[in-house]
Amino acid sequence: MSTTFPTSAPPAIAATGPVAWLRKNLFNTWLNSLLTLIIGALLVMATVRFGNWAVNTAQWAVIPANFQLYFVGRYPTAQYWRLWTTLGIIVGLSGLTWGYLLRHVRSLFSRNVLIWLGIAALVAFITPTPVVPFRLMLVGMLVILVATAWLGWTLGSSLKGMGRWLSLGWAIAFLVGFWLVGGGYGLRPVATSNWGGLMLTLMVAIASILLCFPLGVLLALGRQSPLPVLRWLSIIYIEVIRGIPLLAILFIGQSMIPLFLPQGVRPDNVIRAIIGLTMFSAAYLAENVRGGLQAIPRGQSEASNALGLNPVLTTGLIVLPQALKISIPAIVGQFISLFQDTTLLSIVGIVELLGISRSILANPAFIGRYWEVYIFIGAIYWVFCYAMSLASRRLERQLKTDN
Repeated sequence: MSTTFPTSAPPAIAATGPVAWLRKNLFNTWLNSLLTLIIGALLVMATVRFGNWAVNTAQWAVIPANFQLYFVGRYPTAQYWRLWTTLGIIVGLSGLTWGYLLRHVRSLFSRNVLIWLGIAALVAFITPTPVVPFRLMLVGMLVILVATAWLGWTLGSSLKGMGRWLSLGWAIAFLVGFWLVGGGYGLRPVATSNWGGLMLTLMVAIASILLCFPLGVLLALGRQSPLPVLRWLSIIYIEVIRGIPLLAILFIGQSMIPLFLPQGVRPDNVIRAIIGLTMFSAAYLAENVRGGLQAIPRGQSEASNALGLNPVLTTGLIVLPQALKISIPAIVGQFISLFQDTTLLSIVGIVELLGISRSILANPAFIGRYWEVYIFIGAIYWVFCYAMSLASRRLERQLKTDN
């Protein structure tokens, strides 16, 4: 009888952790390993070259020298208090809404939230602006955000009806913001030709989003309506608008809208731009909502009819909320696209963020600084678009849209 001894086994390969993930996703075959090494080398080379350009060649002085133009355009300096007041109202309402939505959470300021707040405070302190009070105002806005968030979190559970009051507050803040920025009714008017930069981009985008959403929902419901006249009018509008480029709609709005109005009535250029963006985005939003409506099982309507609900209540209370819940990714994607489409306004003579950059590059002192200017603008657009995407994903998790 012979005695056998176990042979030495190779060490166990880790089943979890970074090493296991790399072996499974990047180095599982020789071809994937080769592609990973080649792409990794290209990324490292591109990063090194970009870092070398950003540190040694780029002339970032064009950013702080035109900081105010980037954000407010040629808005009168003496009237900046209106902009800070408007921003303070928005930040305060944002904090209250944030705290109210998280009223059932045990801790409002989690570790990730504190990290992001710290990053925001650091950015506010190192912002390359020649105006020192600007940094202090940014820090003050951050303090207002934290304080109002804590207030909303504290009062959210005890104060009944706070959500309805917040909705009303946002509606009032929208009107107050336009009044403060534009003037009139007791304030010195500021012509829209002096609006510009990020301020104008945000105002046009927010106004267009708020207007196109209800219009798009109505068009989607109209296209699903059993009434032939309403259904065909909705179909014609959607198909005609979707078949015309946005730039053509903007040019039509700038040149042809006054032709349909009484003599001497000429809407402001910004108003015309908002109308054009609203009409264009509503048609695409209607199709996104219609897709959500078609995804709702017919049994939902039949069950509501069995309970005695009429078609209006069935649509408003049963079908439409579920359709909007399903359509959240597509709707937010359309909002992001609308925000990016505001860059086309510079072609029709409105100096939004991209338009003001062209004015900066026309300055003889900054000729040729294309990379620095457009990288900075791209970073601004990315921050806002990513924030909208992040809010969409959080809303989806709260509503459990995957169920």
